[in-house]
Amino acid sequence: MADRFTLVAFHAHPDDEALLMGGTLARLAAEGHRVVLAVATDGEAGLASSSYQAGGLATVRRDELDRSAAVLGCARVVRFGFKDSGSSGPVVDGAFSALPVERAAAPLIDLLREERADALTVYDPAGGYGHPDHRQVHQAGTYAAARAGTPLVLEATIDRRLIQRLVRLVELIPGVLPAVHTADYDHAYSPSASITHRVDVRAYSRQKRQAFEAHASQASSDGGARTLGLLLKLPTWLFRRMLGREWYVEHGRTPGTPLDDVFASLRRGRGW
Repeated sequence: MADRFTLVAFHAHPDDEALLMGGTLARLAAEGHRVVLAVATDGEAGLASSSYQAGGLATVRRDELDRSAAVLGCARVVRFGFKDSGSSGPVVDGAFSALPVERAAAPLIDLLREERADALTVYDPAGGYGHPDHRQVHQAGTYAAARAGTPLVLEATIDRRLIQRLVRLVELIPGVLPAVHTADYDHAYSPSASITHRVDVRAYSRQKRQAFEAHASQASSDGGARTLGLLLKLPTWLFRRMLGREWYVEHGRTPGTPLDDVFASLRRGRGW
């Protein structure tokens, strides 16, 4: 149908799709759009409890990604199989973040052309909280969209002001996330003035929570609870309230009153 679009959501690791835009993916799928999930790495360098390491974390996380994608209604999952760069320490040779942008973008260009994608999501230039693979998703994704002629590019992000408020609350609770500090987010994600879309996904909070649950390996590590695990401890009503909005910055759009429709520019282009 003319008002149905194909969106390719490009992510760095399994679980990123759930955390940043799980509600949006579920909403778009429910509205009849084709949602294709593309993931650069298998997340083999991610933090996880040692109990998940025995059979190989990459295998575990691939299975978790499939379960999450099914819950969210994704029509297709594509894994590019690049090497996970890890979030700390020196980046190993051949890791996704260390690749030339042309090489990192090559399979995405092919996918965008194959799917005749109307839209692509990447991350903001900071890579959210600064993970090197996330920054590469921004660079490679933006490059791929230009080469493939994908008309709409959106950066999946978080309103920086809101996440700073949340971190301030976390800082008041001793021992919850001792390594997290408000100052760490002074340049992370996107400032409120840059946000072009604030998408209401409260009606899809159940699917979003189930997608979180699918990524069980990322709920904790040998060092204690992680962000995903802490969010899953929220009561249902508070989870819906706190995680019921998702944010985007559209390339080429002048920020104003944030839109609720990620495809607004495409509809306008078709005269709707």
